[in-house]
Amino acid sequence: MKGTVETVCGPVPASELGKALIHEHFVFGYPGFQGDVTLGPFHFEEVLKTGIAVARKMMEHGVKTVVDPTPNDCGRNPELLRRISEATGLHIICATGYYYEGEGATSYFKFRQLLGTAEEEIYEMFMTEITKGIARTGIKPGVIKLASSKNEMTEYEKMFFRAAARVQKETGIAIITHTQEGTMGPEQAAYLLEHGADPQKIVIGHMCGNTDPEYQKKTLQHGVYIAFDRFGLQGMVGAPTDQERIRTLLPLLREGFHEQIMLSHDTVNVWLGRPPQMPEPLASLMSNWHVGHLFEAIIPTLKKEGVTEEQLEQMLVQNPANWVA
Repeated sequence: MKGTVETVCGPVPASELGKALIHEHFVFGYPGFQGDVTLGPFHFEEVLKTGIAVARKMMEHGVKTVVDPTPNDCGRNPELLRRISEATGLHIICATGYYYEGEGATSYFKFRQLLGTAEEEIYEMFMTEITKGIARTGIKPGVIKLASSKNEMTEYEKMFFRAAARVQKETGIAIITHTQEGTMGPEQAAYLLEHGADPQKIVIGHMCGNTDPEYQKKTLQHGVYIAFDRFGLQGMVGAPTDQERIRTLLPLLREGFHEQIMLSHDTVNVWLGRPPQMPEPLASLMSNWHVGHLFEAIIPTLKKEGVTEEQLEQMLVQNPANWVA
């Protein structure tokens, strides 16, 4: 594996990334959490302690690298991630990017969209963070995060996709996306490629939200990676069960698509604002949504179904390194 990748502690050779989880959030908050700080205060040292424990749990399973693609408008905290990485030795890759229109902080760039300046300003934001660092931290993102709505890509969202493709052509940075409930995967891939992005630098996320293997192939045929990255997340945000995800994944692996697939959980380990209280039966369905679930339950099941160590190595080590390097 050639090349390097930007982590929150600086550049790292791709050959040193090792086993990777490509979509986990140490902290995440839906925009608006800032207005609930009276009852949901942010205590940095407490959150840091939790983050260190989560990182160590990943590392117990051999994970050496994690991508935290928290968007800029959802509580991204690169300094926290750097402190976690320094304390544990886990490589952490952070993102630059914005969430989809329905759940993101849209007012800022929608106002600038009316003025006709938004897309160029989004491009400038991406370029500055990637080349100079985020705010005054000096920390550079290693991926761009993009997102689209359920069953559509809005004009607001397309601005970010176009700007990201332009930046990707100029810098080589990797792109990771959010598909709402597993929709718009082929459309995201086609739109990015139409605007000049490199398919081998793109992972279309949350594709396990769709349980039709033929739909997955429509996305894969663009040459991009896809992510089955919500294991453990069941019964909310349109998520299917883990059993349904596995039934969708297995035929793809049997047809040799392991070279284009990555795995993760999309966990939120600290909610900004007040943490949500899960009612039953949702709480029981969500009990396995943690960073060890893939290794403790999903991979053993895949092995019983004939998935090989070589295929797992490809999905957890080779593909992430090739994508972000």
